[in-house]
Amino acid sequence: MALLRLSLKYARSYRLFIVFVVALQLAATIAALFLPSLNAQIIDQGVAKGDTDFIWSTGMTMLIVCFVQVVTAVTAIYFGARTGMGVGRDLRRAIYSKVDELSMLEVGKFGSATLITRNTNDVQQVQMLVLMTMNFMVSTPIMCIGGIIMALREDAGLSWLVWVSVPALFIVVGILVYLLMPLFRRMQGQVDDINGVLREQITGIRVIRAFVREPFETDRYADANRALTETSVKVGNLFVLMFPAIMMILHLATAAVLWFGGHRVDAGQMEVGSLTAFLQYLLQILVAVMMGVFMMMMIPRAVVCAERISEILDTTSSMVIPEGVDELPRRGELEFRNVSFGYPGAEVPVLEGLDFTAKPGTTTAIIGSTGAGKSTIVNLIPRLLDPQVGEILIDGIPVTAFNRHQLAQLVGLVPQKPYLFSGTIASNLRFGREFATDEELWDALRIAQADDFVAAKEDQLDERVAQGGTNYSGGQRQRLCIARALAAKPRIYVFDDSFSALDVATDGRLREALAATTGDATVVVVAQRVSTIREADQIIVLEDGKIVGQGTHDELVESNPTYQEIVESQLTAEEVN
Repeated sequence: MALLRLSLKYARSYRLFIVFVVALQLAATIAALFLPSLNAQIIDQGVAKGDTDFIWSTGMTMLIVCFVQVVTAVTAIYFGARTGMGVGRDLRRAIYSKVDELSMLEVGKFGSATLITRNTNDVQQVQMLVLMTMNFMVSTPIMCIGGIIMALREDAGLSWLVWVSVPALFIVVGILVYLLMPLFRRMQGQVDDINGVLREQITGIRVIRAFVREPFETDRYADANRALTETSVKVGNLFVLMFPAIMMILHLATAAVLWFGGHRVDAGQMEVGSLTAFLQYLLQILVAVMMGVFMMMMIPRAVVCAERISEILDTTSSMVIPEGVDELPRRGELEFRNVSFGYPGAEVPVLEGLDFTAKPGTTTAIIGSTGAGKSTIVNLIPRLLDPQVGEILIDGIPVTAFNRHQLAQLVGLVPQKPYLFSGTIASNLRFGREFATDEELWDALRIAQADDFVAAKEDQLDERVAQGGTNYSGGQRQRLCIARALAAKPRIYVFDDSFSALDVATDGRLREALAATTGDATVVVVAQRVSTIREADQIIVLEDGKIVGQGTHDELVESNPTYQEIVESQLTAEEVN
């Protein structure tokens, strides 16, 4: 069972705490079981005989026992809470680390919404089960066994009430667990759905408002919300039936003890104090079983959540990360050798038989129609994806030989969608090289044509950046992302259509500054605009995932029909000449 496996694996680090919990819960339960017996002695030997000294002395003993019970119970709960919270923390860390190891294909297979749910809601369910187990399930068997022994010591003639009441509770539990398991599994899937819809709507809020689709999206969210609510109501209905059923068993057991015990007292077969103690022991047993019932109600949902968590943790990444090479390449020559790549389930590969070399000190541009595979090439270079056929090399060494840290030092990527992290401008620019100086950051900003608006900020490099960089315009985010790559000083720069949000004048100044700065580094530019790449040393033309042209701008304008079509669609005849 996934739940048992996860609990045992991640609770192993808290063995000492668990030992403390068991020992302290044992002491607290023994103290609780000792109290009804002392109470019976006060009634039978103190009150019945009018022995005030015995009442005082036994009462003091009861106070001491109560104090021990409170101290041990509170301490046990403390260690139980430490264990439960620790297991939850370790599970979240394990899921995050696992997701961090997965390739883009595995992450895309799960989806962002379910990954977030599994790392938050699902882990919380398992965490709460561990916490409640530490607090209740340890004491429940001790209380049940000890209560039965103590009850039999008081009067064995009423023991049949225990053997009837306890199985009745377990039957109720079994039926409810059987009914709840599929509902909890459906509920967790619906939590994924509602998170996915909400995340999509928040991300695309501008598009929704631009097309006035608020009513449609409101209905879509309402449908997801309604489905989750209906399942939750069904779960709630079962819980509503549970407590009356349990309380009915408790009340019937109490009435039975008083009825049959009263007859035994009247017949002289039992003392009044013993009857009181037996009733308390039976109630302690049934309350302990009731707590066990409550725990059993949590188990079905925790089982479902544990299965979902294990599905992530047991996923084997298609990308094996090696230990790395002893010495990093110095030149940064990038080579594609017969590279082909296809997404799972796709009928045809996205890229097929790519062969080209990007040399240090040159700029290689990649252009093609939408869906030609340009962004896939960008993802292959820093090994966000691995090709099914062929290999990618840096200075003759396959990228699969480098560890992730080494690849990050070699390849600086500016993605198509610029993304900044919450923090400051400086913390974002140091993302690729933590110890970059302020002077180096300003140099990177100047090259990226971002120094003017950063200098105009009140706190400059320490200016706040919101999550995603939403407090900056698209062009500003793009330039900051370019500066982030420049500050890392890699051997290979990869720009994935990273100039699309810039005006023509800024684009021109930026390209001129980049040409003077990148020096002997290898530059790979993916672009939609011919004006951005016409000065490139090498232009690769893609069509349907294949290279259909390779050369300079002038060479391709003369000889390549595909490139000619792209140029004619963007430039005037005067610009072409």
